[in-house]
Amino acid sequence: MSLAAASSPLQPLTLAQAMAAYLDVVRLARSHNTARTYAQALRAFQESLRQRDIDPDTTPLVALDEAWLTHFARDLKDLAPATEQLYLTATRGFYAFVAANWRPELNMERIKFMLRQHSRRPGPRLPQFPYQAIEQVLTYAQSLKQVAEREEDPRARLRLLRDRAFLLTLADTGLRVHEACGLRRGDIDWESARALVVGKGNRQDVVRFSPRALDALQDYLRARALLDGSSGRPLAALPVFARHDKRAGKRVLPISTVTGRDIVRQRVQEALGPEAAGTITPHSFRHYFVTRVLKGSGGNLKLAQVLARHRNIQVTQRYAHLSDDELDRAYAAIFRAGGDAPADEGRG
Repeated sequence: MSLAAASSPLQPLTLAQAMAAYLDVVRLARSHNTARTYAQALRAFQESLRQRDIDPDTTPLVALDEAWLTHFARDLKDLAPATEQLYLTATRGFYAFVAANWRPELNMERIKFMLRQHSRRPGPRLPQFPYQAIEQVLTYAQSLKQVAEREEDPRARLRLLRDRAFLLTLADTGLRVHEACGLRRGDIDWESARALVVGKGNRQDVVRFSPRALDALQDYLRARALLDGSSGRPLAALPVFARHDKRAGKRVLPISTVTGRDIVRQRVQEALGPEAAGTITPHSFRHYFVTRVLKGSGGNLKLAQVLARHRNIQVTQRYAHLSDDELDRAYAAIFRAGGDAPADEGRG
């Protein structure tokens, strides 16, 4: 429902109609995954209201009460703290939307304070990803070049080279999957091995490319030269990672994030076997990137923060526990296989 339709004087605005208008705005401004999560949050909020005999489909927006958010926070205690925070953030956004458009008297500062008092803060979680398995996948990705040289089908050859370049780019740049899928040829400065991308929060950031990622990209784009040249479009405007299926034909179309995830899923299974399905996602390569930077820099958190484009260094700090080789060596020295604990110590 559009905002104009929702605010029509011909029909009283209900809670459900206002929520629909809010979700329309979210879908335009946020990612698909965020919009889906916000929709789930508002469905949960509506269920919380129904449990208190408040029907969102018939209750007018004028009845919206700040205290309902407090009740909702209590209803979310069975969920994980992180999910609770997501749902409350989405619902608080709905209140802010209502305040901006219809109910300016709603006190958003008081609402924020109430939520801080009644919600749990999620504790820090260490990133979980199979570092060694990712290295196996990257070794396999490199081998796709030799497979492509033997491939007779032009489309299949391009897919092999594209997927090799895509996996190495994810691993060595720290790009998020939607950022990688959105890259255009003109975004990359091949001389400086950098690219300008629009990242999280609509910020423009610089990412850097490793020699192996650049080599893989150049191998792929050279093989694609005839297709790109016949597109009738400037090379700089063409996507870095293109579709190579029958429906795309001779058009140079960017891959979607769904295709990006499918590339990872397919090549992971080829490299590690069907039992590895779902154990490595595109975001796993970002975890790998941050950990590798920390390992290679001797634990330089500031460097890793900048290269990963984390706004908060506390996000980067979660990876420090996974990359402290000195701690690993010290632990191994103390608890080496077959070693005996010092006698008569620690007893009591």
